[in-house]
Amino acid sequence: MDSELAAEMPPPQAESGPGATLVMAKGYLDGSAADETYEENDPQDPSTPSPQDQSAWNGDNELEDNGLQSPQDQSIWNVIENPTNGDSQYQIPDGDSNPRSNGEPKPHVQTAPKLSAIDELVSGPNAAVFRPRNHLHWAPLRIPFQRRLQTLVVLLHTLSISLFLSFFFLLCAIPIVWPVLLPYLVYVLLSSAGISGKSTRRSHFFRSMPYWSLFASYFPARLHRSQELPSTRKYIFGYHPHGIISHGAFAAFATNALGFEQLFPGITNSLLTLDSNFRIPFYRDFILALGLASVSKESCENILKTGGRNGEGMGRAITIVIGGARESLDAVPGTLRLVLRRRKGFVKLAIRTGADLVPVLGFGENDLYEQVNSDSHPLIHHAQMFIKKAMGFTIPLFHARGVFNYDVGLLPYRRPLNIVVGRPIKVVQQATPDEAYMDQLHGAYVDELRRLWDRWKDTFAKDRTGEMEMIE
Repeated sequence: MDSELAAEMPPPQAESGPGATLVMAKGYLDGSAADETYEENDPQDPSTPSPQDQSAWNGDNELEDNGLQSPQDQSIWNVIENPTNGDSQYQIPDGDSNPRSNGEPKPHVQTAPKLSAIDELVSGPNAAVFRPRNHLHWAPLRIPFQRRLQTLVVLLHTLSISLFLSFFFLLCAIPIVWPVLLPYLVYVLLSSAGISGKSTRRSHFFRSMPYWSLFASYFPARLHRSQELPSTRKYIFGYHPHGIISHGAFAAFATNALGFEQLFPGITNSLLTLDSNFRIPFYRDFILALGLASVSKESCENILKTGGRNGEGMGRAITIVIGGARESLDAVPGTLRLVLRRRKGFVKLAIRTGADLVPVLGFGENDLYEQVNSDSHPLIHHAQMFIKKAMGFTIPLFHARGVFNYDVGLLPYRRPLNIVVGRPIKVVQQATPDEAYMDQLHGAYVDELRRLWDRWKDTFAKDRTGEMEMIE
């Protein structure tokens, strides 16, 4: 009778976690026997206990460990027949009777704690089931078309040098274009357009295309000014920090996507980059149309001493990323570590040309990428510094997100960029810069940079993990 009822009884109600399995075997619950059934013991003699049944209780009035985690899991259930409708139901055994001995009393054995018939079991995951976890967060298929365009524009910008070089080598494989390609290559190698300071290739139309608005809105980026700058002066904007690729400096000063021409009317600004970039075929024409110039000393002086309203640089400005490649090695999210203490060449340039100094702080620039921690991997850091000294640039080991996932790739994270332009520091022109005057201007520049940080860090750097610090 017991065997028939046990075969017909419904499974108990249980709230289970992922992969949890609840098994009723021969009238009792055993979480460690997930693969056992009633028939596996002895289908001919339901009164014969299985080895598991014999070890379910011991003579010391203690439950043996059957792989369950709580006394409730080790409870023994009886199946009795409802006298009214013949249905089976669960019931806790009363007294000292043992459901495994056909009602014969066993005084030396205590029953499990009484539970209500409606008590439910909450089980954890089955440790025997292996579930590989996917740590990549894939981008959903249903994304607004505007965001897809933003991602495409940023991807093209990030890979711009590689794309232009690939196109050049592709043309080199076509003999019919060699008569045009060879003179162009000679022109690229001999051209001084990047250092002349004339900006004849600069295109207002190209800088103001909606294409760049898509680039800026990816993060999104925004430009802020502390006060107006008169167009009767010339300026050196110092951008901090460098970050990995200086996306904020590019959006604010290489394009008009953030409204530089509206915030600072009458001022023509040129973002400076490495002179080697003007030797890359096709890419050089791309950045010349954006108004970029070489960061060399000759280029800076040509821009600030020629052109403008009076032919001597009035109303012209340059933007220098002061920290350079060295600072990119410390571009860690949540921090602001600047290489500035010993960098005074831009101050000397300002004194020689009579250009006012304007500190610029890019909140969020360091948050766009993750990179290998130099403190945890000193050998990698030393190798990067060696490359920096030997070749003039370095290679940060960084990553962010991809096109179709949010965890691995070379695209920057979608995190806000807020570029704040500080107050100008007036500079008196000197043919031979005085060392004490240089230190005075450098100190005033650092103080203004700290003021920007203290004033706006709680607005634009709420998730920071440290304060601004000068490491060199």
